[in-house]
Amino acid sequence: MAVMTLTMAQAQVTPLVLGEKHTMLRLEQGKKYILMPVQETEEIASIAVLDSKNDMVQRLNVKLAVDRVDYWVPYELRGTRLFDIEFHGDRRQKGAVSEFVCWKEMKFSNTFDTANREHFRPLYHHTPLYGWMNDPNGMFYKDGVWHLYYQYNPYGSQWENMHWGHSTSKDLLHWEAQPLTFEPDWLGSIFSGSCITNGNEVVAFYTSAGMSQTQSMAVSKDNGRTFKKYEGNPVITSDKPDFRDPNVFWYEPTKRWVMILAVGQEMQLYSSADLKAWKYESSFGQEYGNHGGVWECPDLFELPLTSAKGQTEGKKWVLVCNINPGGPFGGSATQYFVGQFDGHKFTCESMPKVTKWMDYGKDHYATVSFYNAPENRRVVLAWMSNWQYANQVPTKQFRSANSIARDLGLFTCGEETYVSVVPSKEMLAARGAKLKKPTEACEIVIDMKNQTEIVLSNAKGEQVTMTYDAAKQTFAMDRTKSGDVSFSEAFPCVTEAPTYGNIKQLRLFIDRCSIEAFDADGKMAMTNLVFPSEPYNTIKVKGGKATIYEIK
Repeated sequence: MAVMTLTMAQAQVTPLVLGEKHTMLRLEQGKKYILMPVQETEEIASIAVLDSKNDMVQRLNVKLAVDRVDYWVPYELRGTRLFDIEFHGDRRQKGAVSEFVCWKEMKFSNTFDTANREHFRPLYHHTPLYGWMNDPNGMFYKDGVWHLYYQYNPYGSQWENMHWGHSTSKDLLHWEAQPLTFEPDWLGSIFSGSCITNGNEVVAFYTSAGMSQTQSMAVSKDNGRTFKKYEGNPVITSDKPDFRDPNVFWYEPTKRWVMILAVGQEMQLYSSADLKAWKYESSFGQEYGNHGGVWECPDLFELPLTSAKGQTEGKKWVLVCNINPGGPFGGSATQYFVGQFDGHKFTCESMPKVTKWMDYGKDHYATVSFYNAPENRRVVLAWMSNWQYANQVPTKQFRSANSIARDLGLFTCGEETYVSVVPSKEMLAARGAKLKKPTEACEIVIDMKNQTEIVLSNAKGEQVTMTYDAAKQTFAMDRTKSGDVSFSEAFPCVTEAPTYGNIKQLRLFIDRCSIEAFDADGKMAMTNLVFPSEPYNTIKVKGGKATIYEIK
């Protein structure tokens, strides 16, 4: 990656001060970037970006540094001429705007350093090179490449300025950063959505989040590298305030495209023959499942049902519904419903009061699947964080990672059908040599007995304790002593999951700041962040045997 050297950059920038909260800044031509210093505890500065005709071409919200610099973020100039900057907050407490540290530390440069400077950046989970990331968006598989788009703020490591970032992979472990896909336009910021492949084209659907939330589309003719926004946007509108996250798929029996949308605390279904004109079909959700927060990021797909003997016994439909707040341990989580879909209406087979969670950790949200995954697999990724503290976790250069890829199926327990979750087979392919001790990035396989206790720890006394109780059919993870838990009262916790039967083998995936636990048969998944001051390098298992593998 290109590297910037601050000492070689331009001298101190001089703003044009127009008032106690208002400045302008002339942008130097001949350099690729202006490097903006950020202070995360400051309030947002609103920046209108003007071109050579004094037309506003973009609006940014950036926490420009007042008295210290946490990090820098780049803005690519591309011929823009002027920043018109409005500061917010009480200037009597902050001092004269001309004295803000941002003017001393703002630089013009042809390069920007993206080298990792973070103790907690994962080694085999997807992360942005810099900036903030939340929901995975628009994921699809085409010509041997997995495409992952994501909610992205390139101008800070907290939520703001929603774009679509883009990364690609050939193995679901090693990701290559691609150029920005969508920037906000005058319909609004770019919220979550989906992509479908239609012949040689990739078509993206996303929410335009302006004064209202509307649905837009864009078309790519180069396998999702670049898109052209549809001139007829928006394609669907509503008078509802929460109207977002379109997820589109082809339904063969009716020969129509289907879109599922999150609308407040229900999901709405639409259909279309041409992807442009959409017909409302039905709604689902009233009185079903958990309604502790807003419903978001839906998905709808069919899965094979596997019997206890491993045989396929028909298929059922799954409606994925991410919710915030309302999760089983506070904040955000992924619930789902199992039933049938006829091209017009989803019918849940469970009683309305039944709530099913896909993952029983604190850090598993915005789960959606890849379109067109090979071998008829249903592969999903989640955002590995929680809205209760996502903006405060102890990283600065970047914030948030995605979970490892997971394959979904169905199993039955009692009278109910549940979604099974197993690490995608690409994770098994990444398994390397056996190790004697845990490392900062490894897989641990544990053969379980009826009562098993697992303790991961380091020399600083930081530890994570996991307990399995076969009699109660529960698995729990305690991260209250896991390391840095000070940044949020909601972070230290014990999470507990039902196991829907016995766990014979447990698979743990550890990667610097996360632990993902899976029943090897897929009946339980739990994802939790941890922030130890040094890696856990000791494991003690009572009532089981552990084998440790490196991740290649």
